[in-house]
Amino acid sequence: MSVAPALQQVRFCRSRDGVKIAHARYGEGPPLVINTCWLSHLQYDWQSPVWRHLVEGLGRSTTTLRYDERGFGLSDWDVDDFSFEARIADLEAVVDDAGFDRFTLLGMAQGGPVAIAYVARHPERVDRLILSSCSPATIVDEQDAEMEEAFLHLIRVGWARPESEFRRVFTSLMIPGATPDQMAWLDDLQKMATSAENCVAARRARYDVDVRPLLPGLDLPTLVIQSRGDRLTDFADARELAASIPGARLVALESENHILLADEPAWPIFLREVTDFVAPAPARPDVAEAVRTLTARERDVLRLAAAGNDNDAIAAALSLSPRTVERHLQNVYLKLGVSGRSARAAAVAALLAAR
Repeated sequence: MSVAPALQQVRFCRSRDGVKIAHARYGEGPPLVINTCWLSHLQYDWQSPVWRHLVEGLGRSTTTLRYDERGFGLSDWDVDDFSFEARIADLEAVVDDAGFDRFTLLGMAQGGPVAIAYVARHPERVDRLILSSCSPATIVDEQDAEMEEAFLHLIRVGWARPESEFRRVFTSLMIPGATPDQMAWLDDLQKMATSAENCVAARRARYDVDVRPLLPGLDLPTLVIQSRGDRLTDFADARELAASIPGARLVALESENHILLADEPAWPIFLREVTDFVAPAPARPDVAEAVRTLTARERDVLRLAAAGNDNDAIAAALSLSPRTVERHLQNVYLKLGVSGRSARAAAVAALLAAR
């Protein structure tokens, strides 16, 4: 069942320099803040065959908070400052306005360095860090500068044109495995997300950002996840992030897309990895230690169950009512961390293993 976009709550806050930043909350569960790439529009994304599955999927198990960067989407477009420091201040303002004390932070693409810098400055606020398809540094050498000037020229002359040929260059790099409909949607989103002037200014402000010195000092569970064939972010960047952040785990996805699509095999893997990381299942207690917490009566009940007796037989053997036997068994299941139809068998197995 699809979810109506009206269920997301859109609010606005002001960054340090007064720029209005739009942010949206959706879903229920542990808080997950997405510091996403520049290509977003909080309302238009809900109509999207490219972004909607991400918001819906994460919102099933988390309270997902995402925002439009300054100069993009529903945030202020009349902006002069696209600097790295301004972008960090925007994230600070959004998180404070949302009222989250602690949360998981997902840095996507060009949002990754901002997320890393935020964690370094506010380690007390972030429980876990996820870095998806991002580079720790955007150093522009002579060869990169020539390519970047070509991109900027395309943006200046073709961004606002009704036909999409110029914007299709960027679309083909981001989602080479997309259908024609998905590509057409991303072509249109580029024009809706921002102006050519803002796009040029924002790209220039991303030059020569380098957060690599911060990586060894990060002290929190970290997941690095990226497509092997990503054409915009080299997989070597993911390896560098995972190798430089203490204890980080790297997950490689089999895809060529920078933005994962709902109909490709890599998408459910991404969703499972991220949601399990944000809200991990509670660790089951050590079996022997858990068995030692059982009372003498609970042990007697469980031993008779291990011998193949049903509840009525256990009740007769211990001079208890069947209802009391069931209550003892429920306490046993709770202490051993087992549930469901297999709880009885699992509890018996725990008892036998602890001998």
